Amino acid sequence: MRLIIASILCLTLFASCTKSDVVNLIIDNVNDIEEVSVNADRESLGAQTTAIIDPLRIRAEEIASSLDDSLLASQVLISGIDGRGSLPLHVSQMLKNIPAGGVMLFRYNLNTSNEEIKNLLSETASLITENSNIPPFIAVDHEGRYVNRFLPGVADLPDASSYWNILQEEGREAALSKIEEDSFKAASIINELGINMNFAPVAEYLNDDNRDFLVHRSYGSDPFFTALAAGAFLQSMQKAGIICVVKHFPGTAGADPHYWVSVINGEKNEIDMLVFPFIYLINNGARAIMAAHSLVPLLDQRIASLSPAVMQDLLRGDLGFDGIIISDDFSMAAAGDFNKYEAAVQSIAAGADLILVWPPDLAHTHSAILSALEEGELSRNRLQDAVQRIIYEKLRMGLME
Repeated sequence: MRLIIASILCLTLFASCTKSDVVNLIIDNVNDIEEVSVNADRESLGAQTTAIIDPLRIRAEEIASSLDDSLLASQVLISGIDGRGSLPLHVSQMLKNIPAGGVMLFRYNLNTSNEEIKNLLSETASLITENSNIPPFIAVDHEGRYVNRFLPGVADLPDASSYWNILQEEGREAALSKIEEDSFKAASIINELGINMNFAPVAEYLNDDNRDFLVHRSYGSDPFFTALAAGAFLQSMQKAGIICVVKHFPGTAGADPHYWVSVINGEKNEIDMLVFPFIYLINNGARAIMAAHSLVPLLDQRIASLSPAVMQDLLRGDLGFDGIIISDDFSMAAAGDFNKYEAAVQSIAAGADLILVWPPDLAHTHSAILSALEEGELSRNRLQDAVQRIIYEKLRMGLME
């Protein structure tokens, strides 16, 4: 197993050190910053133990194994929807035929009263559940300020960079306390509306490569504070019933990847440092992580969202992450010139569990997955494994019996 964090501090502090030395240094450093507990032993910071049999996992496996191919292919898709207040007929028919594992919401869905939002989400959840017996994730991007789909006054959150300012002016305790207060309040409101998943927080600390893209969306340039701040956000959100999707693993570079390519050319110690906040979050409750469309030549010649080396070897193997991996939207420029339906299939085969799609692409992507199953390009075991993870989280959250 690769020692992902073994060089994070070695190059800057010591000429040589052991894995145990580095793990101890990292834990001690984090504890110096804030009295928190990293949920891993000092010999294996990145590994989650699974010695205890979890009955929810057994139940999730039973449910996933009972589904036909069409429902399996539906569960790994999280789709945008048209409509405000209620579902248009064509969307109702689409979700009846393909009861997606989740839906994602945008300003055009949420630019209305809270009552209409509740109506839309209740109708959507009921329709999907009736046609699959599996309730959907209802997701939104709610990082705060610049990434906010709601009308002003609804679940307002400041941008992540504002907490860096509090850190400088009032100290670490005040900054983390404010994050906990703000995120729990916002999470309680959006959960009451019917939302149960948030594509946040950003776990990338600011550096010269990502500054243009993440300037207001990052918790700052300190990896340790970024880890603690993102952890405070995540735990407060999840306390209020919202599963957080930590992003964007293993990092981004350059301008907005919706329009530009993202290439991370760092050496191993730089990649290890980028990954550090994700390690901390994995060991402190992260249950979903978004794979970026970033190319990391040191790891693979494929972008992270299509790379078994990144998703399986690094994220699952080295870091011990056993939650849901979500691929970012393959319509983004950073995803390259791939056919987006084929890319979705490749992403699942490489280790992703949920694929973001737009409404016009839902049926095409669903068909591509079924064709790949039939032709042997995608194994049923891999697809069933992805669905099992999805159902496990829905059971764990109490979304289904």
